[in-house]
Amino acid sequence: MNLVVRRWLAAGELDLPLPGSGQTAHRWRRLAELAEDDVVAGRLAEAHTDAVAILAELRGPEPKPDQLWGVWAAESGDAAVVARGDGDEVTLEGTKVWCSGAGICTHALVTARVDDERRGLFAVDLADHRVKPLAGNWRNAGMADSDTRSVQFLGVPAVAVGAPGDYLDRPGFWHGAVGVSACWLGGARGVAAPLYERGARESVDPHTLAHLGAVDAALTAAEATLLSAASQIDADPLDRDGRGELIARRTRAVVETAVEEAIGRTGRALGPGPLASDAKHAARVADLTMYVRQSHAERDLAELGRLAGRLR
Repeated sequence: MNLVVRRWLAAGELDLPLPGSGQTAHRWRRLAELAEDDVVAGRLAEAHTDAVAILAELRGPEPKPDQLWGVWAAESGDAAVVARGDGDEVTLEGTKVWCSGAGICTHALVTARVDDERRGLFAVDLADHRVKPLAGNWRNAGMADSDTRSVQFLGVPAVAVGAPGDYLDRPGFWHGAVGVSACWLGGARGVAAPLYERGARESVDPHTLAHLGAVDAALTAAEATLLSAASQIDADPLDRDGRGELIARRTRAVVETAVEEAIGRTGRALGPGPLASDAKHAARVADLTMYVRQSHAERDLAELGRLAGRLR
């Protein structure tokens, strides 16, 4: 179980500027640095900082310094959480899938059905005895330490955060989507580090240098796109021009390409050696390979194309 993120929390490393505050570039640089150090802990850190931003945007409860928050918003046709009651008497019933930090986080923002068509967002204290993390069935080495599993809610008291539908409709939803890609970029830098080290040797061959050149160009393009997105969001934090989704999808696509270049070309240039003998590098590759699958691949590209054609 990855507890690095708890140390970061205690040291104040997760106290970041809110997106759209004028310091969004600093926020994403720091997320990238955290994920470069540890992909799994960076992923959990991003979720916590996203939860803090959501609570600020939707005027929910203010997190306390010792609280580590998750955002559990995945939906499944096989399992669902239902909110019962209203006002100060809301409880959650059901099973939520894909809960990262199930045994690590102290609190979570959880999406739940309020009726047949609408979903709300609710803050939950995970110390409540009616919160039951289920046995894990994770079989991949990648992101295994994120403690991602299903969690059962058995009449758990919850606090509504915003109105039904606000979680997806708010401008900050797309700010959070870009924050994930900042972590992808940091992970890609970590994966490519051995390739940069090899490229600094006097005896390096031209094929390795070509791979390094391609990776360096892709990482530089990803960073530039991320910083451009930060500038655009700070200039229009409420997304009055309606370009927030386009900015987010464009940034994620560029960073995902950099991730693929870093993983693929580092492996091709260096061969099996680092993957076989360098445990930290092997873990980074496995973790980042799994983490970037939060992208929906061609489905996301199709949405980007639709928005680009309409908004340019």
